[in-house]
Amino acid sequence: MTDSSLSTEYSRADEPQQEPARSVLSCHALFKEFQQGDVRVEVLKGVDFDVKAGERVAIIGASGSGKTTLLQLLGGLDLPSSGSVTITSERINELTDVARGDLRNRAIGFVYQFHHLLPEFTALENVAMPLLIRRTPIAEAKARARELLDRVGLGARIEHRPSQLSGGERQRAAVARALVTQPPIVLADEPTGNLDGANARQVFELMLELNRELRTALIIVTHAPELAQRMQRTLTLEDGRLNETSRQ
Repeated sequence: MTDSSLSTEYSRADEPQQEPARSVLSCHALFKEFQQGDVRVEVLKGVDFDVKAGERVAIIGASGSGKTTLLQLLGGLDLPSSGSVTITSERINELTDVARGDLRNRAIGFVYQFHHLLPEFTALENVAMPLLIRRTPIAEAKARARELLDRVGLGARIEHRPSQLSGGERQRAAVARALVTQPPIVLADEPTGNLDGANARQVFELMLELNRELRTALIIVTHAPELAQRMQRTLTLEDGRLNETSRQ
C-alpha cells in the first residue's frame, strides 16, 4: 500500500509546539538543471525557503516535479547548478566532499521509502553505524543505539538482521538510525510509501513523537495528503518553483 492509500484516521494537526526560533536549513535562488542529449532540462527554477528548528514541513507535487531532486540538494547528496543551501550556518555547496560528508553525519538524518539497512549487520549495528562513522567509542555507540531501538519498540529485536525483521520493523530501525545522532534535521522521502496502512501509521506517529521530543526539524516529501495535513507547513513544487500552500 502506498502513502496515498493511508487511512484518514490521521488528524489534521498535532498539539501546538513551542514556536521554533533559529533557522537550521535555508536555500536561496536554488536552480538545478540536467543535460539530456541536446536538451537542457530545468528541474528547479529559483527555489527559496527556510526551515526553523523543530518545524514539520511537507513538500508535495506531481510525480517528476523534482521533489526527490530537491531533497538530494538539501541533504548535500547532489550540488545545485546555482544558488545555495545552508545547513546550521554552513553553506554545503561550498564545502569539499569530505567536509560535506562530515556535515551530513553531524546535522542530517535520512529516511527513505526503502529502509537501506545493511543486510550483513544486526539492527543494533545498523543503528549504531552513524555514530561509529564519527568515531564514537563502540560501547557508547551501541548503548545509544540500543536506547533508541527500545524507544521505537525494537528492544527485543536488536540482534536480528534486516532479513529477520518485518517491513514495519525495518522502517522503524531506519528511523532510529536517522535519529541516533540527534541531528537538527531529518529529510524523509516517502518514508511510509512501502508500508501497509497500520505500519505506515505507526512509523509516521513515531517520527512525529521524536520530532516533538528531540526538536528535530522534519522535512517530508510525500504524495499523501493525510501526512501533509499533519505537518505545520505544506509546500508545493510545481514547474520548478516551490510555493507555500498551507500553514497551521
